[in-house]
Amino acid sequence: MKTDKLTIVPPGGPLTGRVSPPGSKSITNRALLLAGLAKGTSRLTGALKSDDTRYMAEALRAMGVIVDEPDATTFVVTSMGELKPPAGPLFLGNAGTATRFLTAALALGNGRYVVDGDEHMRKRPIKPLVDALKSLGVAIDAPTGCPPVTIDATGAFTSNRVVIDGGLSSQYVSALQMAAACGSEPFTIELAGAEIGARGYIELTLAAMRAFGAKVSQPTPASWRIEPTGYAATDFHIEPDASAATYLWGAEVLTGGTIDIGTPAETFTQPDAKAHAVIAAFPHMPAVIDGSQMQDAIPTIAVLAAFNETSVRFVGIANLRVKECDRIRALSTGLNNIRPGLATEEGDDLIVASDPALVGQTLPAEIDTFADHRIAMSFALAGLKISGITILDPGCVAKTYPAYWDALSSLGVKYS
Repeated sequence: MKTDKLTIVPPGGPLTGRVSPPGSKSITNRALLLAGLAKGTSRLTGALKSDDTRYMAEALRAMGVIVDEPDATTFVVTSMGELKPPAGPLFLGNAGTATRFLTAALALGNGRYVVDGDEHMRKRPIKPLVDALKSLGVAIDAPTGCPPVTIDATGAFTSNRVVIDGGLSSQYVSALQMAAACGSEPFTIELAGAEIGARGYIELTLAAMRAFGAKVSQPTPASWRIEPTGYAATDFHIEPDASAATYLWGAEVLTGGTIDIGTPAETFTQPDAKAHAVIAAFPHMPAVIDGSQMQDAIPTIAVLAAFNETSVRFVGIANLRVKECDRIRALSTGLNNIRPGLATEEGDDLIVASDPALVGQTLPAEIDTFADHRIAMSFALAGLKISGITILDPGCVAKTYPAYWDALSSLGVKYS
């Protein structure tokens, strides 16, 4: 969307039609990395083509991997099974998956690698992963605790066991798991405490690893043993993005429409699909919603909560403060721009003072997206029921859903 702002025109009726969400960002970036670490040619179908996956693909190309794109949803990856030191720093924008996953994988490379990103990525923490890799004898440095990260790799870890704090992000754990299969001996990963950002994403990681030939067992709920199998090239199909589906599920219930996304909610394997049951309960969503295991769906549900019959408190969402932006602050700021007092922050909880009477009102509000795709897409839902909702920097949706505005348009939504 080549404009600096976009105002949603409420459709005034149900949204009905068929929209196919893009492929899963989480699975696409896992599969791209595993294909890059596998010797041979892998064909990834149903893939997401967006800023985040483009950064991953470009990084792999910079390290000697051939990544072809024969159509809009396919990557064909041909690799010698190694990631060669690039000529310069790897720029990964604000792609957290690419940044964290590559940092661990490159620790088993040979030579110097610099992993960097944009101004937003340079504020996102990576210290727990860096500390874990240091404990494995890796010469790695991230002076600010955030990217850029410099790695001088020698092709091996000095230990076959690591303890990692996964409380801030499950991506640290996933990164180590994917790298570990490329080691020379069985490797054990243990959690420092039982807390983990979103455990469902670990299951996504393990499923992708196994598809590429890895062998993983789980001796305890807080540990994993990864065999030194390496990876084998394979053909791999990627399911639609459940986080993207939440906006369509939200638009459906908010307008009383019928939107066919082509995939039943119960068939998704991604954690955010848990949001479907909560969204389906609208306008009687529960008074307390734990977002710990469906973090990327919380912006969608929080905007829906503005129109719920009763107020909603969101708990277990502290990790949202270290996403692409501080999403708790972005949500409360946006909601309060629509109507003062609509949202309150209590510590890391977000309370939405639901008001069904908002429907049909004209409440001119400019929504600062903080360059965050999920803030832009979720607040578009408010514009389906309130006149005057303007999304600033609507093009930021290109991070994971480049066709989002066109998708809403195909359902009958207009913009001014």
